[in-house]
Amino acid sequence: QVQLVESGGGLVQAGGSLRLSCAASGRTFSSNAMAWFRQALGKEREFVAAISWSGRLADYADSVKGRFTISRDNAKTTVYLQMNSLKPEDTAVYYCAARPGATYPYKNGYGYWGQGTQVTVSP
Repeated sequence: QVQLVESGGGLVQAGGSLRLSCAASGRTFSSNAMAWFRQALGKEREFVAAISWSGRLADYADSVKGRFTISRDNAKTTVYLQMNSLKPEDTAVYYCAARPGATYPYKNGYGYWGQGTQVTVSP
């Protein structure tokens, strides 16, 4: 079992930065791929970024490439999402997710989810 708790969301102006954190509990954290998804009001939950268990491989949605960076600290059982150059269209609830094995850019591949943290970007 893996339990995930996100933090770090908030209100920021366009062009600003935020860093999201996802603290995980459970002995299998270091063997799980981790990911961030987001869901804007009235829209489907979409893939943002994923990172392999080792941290060596990362994958990003085209909409965030070059602006967002995913990282992890297995000693702290925490995964991060550094978000720079934020845009109003980045406004959403951001969710952390975990799955055994390789990274995967689709939400149906993840069995463990956090409760989400709200990110709001004002124009």
